[in-house]
Amino acid sequence: MTAAFRWFAGALLAALVAATFAPRTAAQTPPASPPGLAATPTATSPAQPAAPAAAKPSDPLRLNVNLEGTDKPGDVSVSVQIVIVMTLLTLAPSLVILMTSFTRIVIVLGFVRTAIGVQNAPANQIIVGLSLFLTFFIMGPVFDRMNTEAVQPYLAGKMTSMDALDKASVPLKDFMLRQTRTRDLEFFLELGRYGPTPVKDLTLRVVVPAFVLSELQTAFQMGFLLFLPFFVIDVLVASVLMSLGMMMMPPVAVSLPFKLLLFVLVDGWHLVVRALVESFHP
Repeated sequence: MTAAFRWFAGALLAALVAATFAPRTAAQTPPASPPGLAATPTATSPAQPAAPAAAKPSDPLRLNVNLEGTDKPGDVSVSVQIVIVMTLLTLAPSLVILMTSFTRIVIVLGFVRTAIGVQNAPANQIIVGLSLFLTFFIMGPVFDRMNTEAVQPYLAGKMTSMDALDKASVPLKDFMLRQTRTRDLEFFLELGRYGPTPVKDLTLRVVVPAFVLSELQTAFQMGFLLFLPFFVIDVLVASVLMSLGMMMMPPVAVSLPFKLLLFVLVDGWHLVVRALVESFHP
């Protein structure tokens, strides 16, 4: 019985192996054509069109900055223009302070606060802000002229950048010359050893320092006139306190309300701002 079982198991294993490998062999060896029949060529299927090539991805967006120069003859390169613009942005505060009416206005307003005797009213931010707006108001005609004669023609491509700078400096130089004393101009001409020079040929190297010196002189003169009425009030209050024997009472603390009252009654801010605006020669 054992031998019969072994024979049955071997036959079953052989049948499984034959069933496993038979399909692969049949698939690999094509069936032979029957005898007497010529081998007929199989019909070939028409050629399939080639698959279209993959779409080429679109090029990414590129930004090219050309620093080689400009297409306009006689104009400076773009790199030089960028350097000039960055320099002007860096020096913009100095240009606003020294080449406009800002210097005189901010000094006089500071003198007003000191003469009254209040140290933090109005605050520095208020004084600087008021000085800036008064500067833009006074310099409005000059800025309009610079825009008309230099900025707009340059943006329209009618002149080069260097010509635009030269044109823009003319209105500003005319404004500074109208506020500058002759002796200050002569002083810097002598320091620079320029000799006798017509007004139209004066350079900014001479005009700007002479203008700043004249503005300081004018601002201190106006500050002196502002101090006089408040100084009189301080003297009167100190004399009254001395006559009353109140030597320990600080005169400044007593005179401050009277100075504020006087400044409000005469509409001091209106008078000061009006005097400042009218002190500039258009």
